[in-house]
Amino acid sequence: MNYADIKKVDVANGEGVRVSVFVSGCNHHCQGCFSRCTWDFEYGNKFTNEQIEQVINYLDHDYISGLTLLGGEPLEKQNQEGLLPLVKKAKEKFPNKNIWCYTGFDFEKEVVGEMSKENETTKELLKYIDVMVDGKFEKDKKDLSLRFRGSSNQRIIDVQESLKEHKLVKFKI
Repeated sequence: MNYADIKKVDVANGEGVRVSVFVSGCNHHCQGCFSRCTWDFEYGNKFTNEQIEQVINYLDHDYISGLTLLGGEPLEKQNQEGLLPLVKKAKEKFPNKNIWCYTGFDFEKEVVGEMSKENETTKELLKYIDVMVDGKFEKDKKDLSLRFRGSSNQRIIDVQESLKEHKLVKFKI
């Protein structure tokens, strides 16, 4: 897996002050995407154990609320495999910090309905994600007044409650 950027301090992509990992590779190709360079799976640098340690060190501050995964598309199969060791280590070391994930995939239909049934990595990854912002960015539904979303079709989901209840539970902000 490649990554485009690691932000040590990010206040735009989730509640509180966060560390954000922007992965490379996305097949959605949303019109109006703010990060087109991350569509290319080869863009940026290799995400290795060195970057995992760097992110863990960035998380190791009281003022950091958690980790955000975005891109690119974190839930592309090869990106899931690259991110799983990171989220496992982050939750192990910082169980009270939350993990947000931005995806263009639909949570119920694609992530839970298809991907987690076909791919053990997806199922495992979902154990560590607390909040998911789902849905492709839709330029005609762009709304700058929305918190933590780019377009009105996107939803902010409480992943753990949704999995427990077997239905979509929106995250309360």
